[in-house]
Amino acid sequence: MATIEECRAALDKLSDSMQRAEGDVRAAAAMDRSVSCHITDLDVTFAGRLTGGRIEVHGTYSGPPREKAQIRLAMTGDDLVALVDGELHFARAWASGRVRLEAGLRDLLRLRKLL
Repeated sequence: MATIEECRAALDKLSDSMQRAEGDVRAAAAMDRSVSCHITDLDVTFAGRLTGGRIEVHGTYSGPPREKAQIRLAMTGDDLVALVDGELHFARAWASGRVRLEAGLRDLLRLRKLL
């Protein structure tokens, strides 16, 4: 089971990758939205903001998200690490229910370029 530190490192790695992206992926990452990532097996939530092509984590809280972010993710810590390391395909994980993504329709359409 991934630790909180490993999950935080995975989010940082994802953020770095998004910032180095080019073309459509970079444009999709250039949104300004609140974001939360609930790590279900650790029952911890990383809350922050997607801005300037990066995910800025502002806080780590025990339990589910305290506020409804505009973009909400939920998964196990191991799945987060596997997604970021390229070992788990997002679309398959989402279709099988291993990863939950909730956002407004416009945001979902933009985010699909990241996936």
